[in-house]
Amino acid sequence: MITSPCAAARVGCGANSKSSLCKRGAGVSGFEEEYERQIEEARARATARGRGDVLDYIQLKSANDRERARAVSWLIETFTALAGELDRTGAGLALALTEAHRFRVGNSTMTGERLVLKRGVRALTVEAGWPRAPRDGIVRGGGLACARVGHFGDRKGDEELLLVPSDTDTPRWHFVEKSGARTELQEERLRRHVVRLLD
Repeated sequence: MITSPCAAARVGCGANSKSSLCKRGAGVSGFEEEYERQIEEARARATARGRGDVLDYIQLKSANDRERARAVSWLIETFTALAGELDRTGAGLALALTEAHRFRVGNSTMTGERLVLKRGVRALTVEAGWPRAPRDGIVRGGGLACARVGHFGDRKGDEELLLVPSDTDTPRWHFVEKSGARTELQEERLRRHVVRLLD
């Protein structure tokens, strides 16, 4: 499980939910099922050919993918929970979640999730993911995954995050500062992004 100083509560988005924060895009289950099918086919081919080195790589990739998926879900759920807190006080936020979302970071293509929070004409977009195929490129800076937080019409507030592996703990999200330095994610910084929609 991804650990963090933040406690990520979930906003109820069940079938009976009346919250404006519960519009969900389609596609993740089909995309993830196809991705898992391809991994299993690669594992079967490597086993049939006696390629232990390839099997070791697939095992490592699968373990890293599980960590990445947990981290991406945690980040999206944390933003959703923060938006839910504000919405319960009358902020009037609307939410749309797109799964199997593809976005570019430099020359690489990431696949993951996109969350859009809207209030009037203001919008906050959170994209998080990682490259799924060799042709998609890499996550630069030694990261496992990356994310972007963008403010429509207020680019000064945009920030990038990098999921950094650890030898002693689970991977953690870090903000990549303009200087290139990395600052470990704190919930208050995420909260400021959501509150910025109300300014």
